[in-house]
Amino acid sequence: MNLYFSGHSYKYAAEQMLLTLFPQERPVYPSGEPADDRAELSLAAGEAVCRLIQQGRVFEGRARVEPYEGERERVRREQRAVKLAFYRAALASGISRPPWGALTGVKPGKLMAQYLTAGRSREDFAADFDVSPRRAALCERTARAALDAKASLEPGDVGLYVGIPFCPTRCAYCSFISSAVGSSQALMEPYLNALAGEIERLGEKIREAGQRPVSLYFGGGTPTTLSPEQLDRLCGQMERCFDLSALREYTVEAGRPDTITMERLAVLKNHGVTRVSVNPQTMSDAVLETIGRRHTARDVVDALSLVRRAGDFQVNMDLIAGLPGDSVEGFQASLDTVLALGPENVTVHTLAIKNGSRLAEHPQALPDGAAVGRMVDYAVERLTEAGYVPYYLYRQKYMSGGWENVGWARPGTENLYNILMMEELAPIYAMGAGGSTKIPGPDGSIQRRMNPKYPKEYIERMQQEA
Repeated sequence: MNLYFSGHSYKYAAEQMLLTLFPQERPVYPSGEPADDRAELSLAAGEAVCRLIQQGRVFEGRARVEPYEGERERVRREQRAVKLAFYRAALASGISRPPWGALTGVKPGKLMAQYLTAGRSREDFAADFDVSPRRAALCERTARAALDAKASLEPGDVGLYVGIPFCPTRCAYCSFISSAVGSSQALMEPYLNALAGEIERLGEKIREAGQRPVSLYFGGGTPTTLSPEQLDRLCGQMERCFDLSALREYTVEAGRPDTITMERLAVLKNHGVTRVSVNPQTMSDAVLETIGRRHTARDVVDALSLVRRAGDFQVNMDLIAGLPGDSVEGFQASLDTVLALGPENVTVHTLAIKNGSRLAEHPQALPDGAAVGRMVDYAVERLTEAGYVPYYLYRQKYMSGGWENVGWARPGTENLYNILMMEELAPIYAMGAGGSTKIPGPDGSIQRRMNPKYPKEYIERMQQEA
């Protein structure tokens, strides 16, 4: 769609709303006089106006810029007004109301928390952004979990992340930097050596700053692609380089059941790991094959049995709504099977088609947005009935139907790292390829440092910094 601006240059805000309202469109910025189907977005005298022209018909939307203090808040409020004007023009044109209304951000819980701390209600939130009552209620519950987590933190509390970018195979939906083990075996030892250097340097920095890790998370990729000996060496180094005496949780993603063995689990138990992820994504063998996994639903059940026998681990299990080859009934059956296995945490993702994934490069038939909506709504109903509570929530670009990802937990088993990362409540120091360090500032700003995405480039960077 052609986009034209007057009185501002808020391209990112406009693009966010464009992708929400017209997911098949991409932004175009032509020169010259406005022409063809387009959105004309102007900002003047404290008001944003959108003129949406489609097949010669004109639809208009308006939004006032809310009062603000300071330059940073001015930009936020103006961007919000531009997006609302675009949204209102699109609704006037007859498009269906998205489930999250005019909200486009990744972290709606942060905004809801601001409403709650200011004494405003979820009804205010829903009215301001045209969010459906069910989504607003879900968001309020996760925002309250974040506020509880924030109240539990002390000055100097930080989270740690260690990335292991290797997997048995690459899933069709995956755009992460994980490499299939078979094609990258030669990189694993050099990678671990480079990671060891970064761990040592960061450990010294955190000790000097007087900070203390309260959450430690091994992600990837699949950390349990490492051999038991490699896992033992890595965990041992974390203990030597960081004071882990204040840890409240220690999570390792063992997401692929074909990497879970009693030997690896014994290493994790010996090093005090408290939470293990066993992530089927679906319990349909046909869908597993479609997305490129080399295991069956039975393998998931067997792996979980090993985890339960190995130690007192809390367990998370992930499912994805909207996978190729799946159906509403198939997703519901997967969720029911997972609930019967009794994990402490269940994370329900909505499929997002990401650049670099096999699904983006080779599209397949997918459940439509309405079907995905029935999947995620069923998850809300069933998980609530089963005694789980939602504790973190986030959204992504290109999500099927514009829905959301939600982490659910039995009360008292919420994963602090997920809350800290999503709601940006405390510094997260990331080590490893693709790691994203995030340090919140007192003014709400976030300092970020990204490690190189790919193992080879990461190894080279760490050698330079050694």
